[in-house]
Amino acid sequence: MQIPSVHLNDRHPIPQLGFGTSRITGKEAEENIAFAVNTGYRHIDTAEHYNNEEDIGRGLKRCDVPREQLFLTTKLWNNHQGYDQTLRAFEASLGRLQTDYLDLYLIHWPCPQRNLYVETWRALIHLQGQGLTKSIGVSNFRVEDLQRLIKETGIVPAVNQIEVHPYFQEAELRAFHQQHNIATVAYCPLGRGAAFDEPVLGKIAGHYGKTVGQVILRWHMDIGNIAIPKSVHDSRIIENFHIFDFKLTAEDITAIAALHKANGKICAEQTGV
Repeated sequence: MQIPSVHLNDRHPIPQLGFGTSRITGKEAEENIAFAVNTGYRHIDTAEHYNNEEDIGRGLKRCDVPREQLFLTTKLWNNHQGYDQTLRAFEASLGRLQTDYLDLYLIHWPCPQRNLYVETWRALIHLQGQGLTKSIGVSNFRVEDLQRLIKETGIVPAVNQIEVHPYFQEAELRAFHQQHNIATVAYCPLGRGAAFDEPVLGKIAGHYGKTVGQVILRWHMDIGNIAIPKSVHDSRIIENFHIFDFKLTAEDITAIAALHKANGKICAEQTGV
């Protein structure tokens, strides 16, 4: 089964379903990555802050899939913001991942109190210009942060990776993304299972003969998100992959839209170093 791709605003394709690696380290991360790639995942998401880039690199070396068939993302951590520091941190990430280029490099958090994300973004623009990363983007940026980047540099991020799931849908931010051709990459796309007992989702899942988790991931696909679910269980990794043999109806999507909660956010903001 081939995962469909979304074309970013720089024309590079990104697989719409990826594999997240937050809070997975060591041998477990290495084995999970190898299993995910052998299952069919081609989009792998990590970050400097996850402390697993070396593990991811080793896991990818265990696979028979050529590097050019993989889409590899990592992220710059907060304490390395700034032009020169960003360039050094990028090189260090490449070394840990055992690759000579990235498919996507992101600023992990804006940290507006540091007032460094614009010059950090200029460093990412330079890296892209050198061909060291195919695409560049951001994560956890608000509308005002995105507006400032675009105004001061003229370069629109290819993606903004943000928390999105049925209980926290970020409709206004996603609408801004759509207006500016910024792809939404949803992390924590299953909401850590918070909605797995939701009757609305259970009813939809029963109709299609799918699990609630599969319905949620299909919802991401159908509203145009790129989703990067994480699991350490082989059966769930396989389950999450099998979401391309059905589609939700407009009525299903409307029903899921009504599940948003003002207090539905799960992941805490990381503003420190």
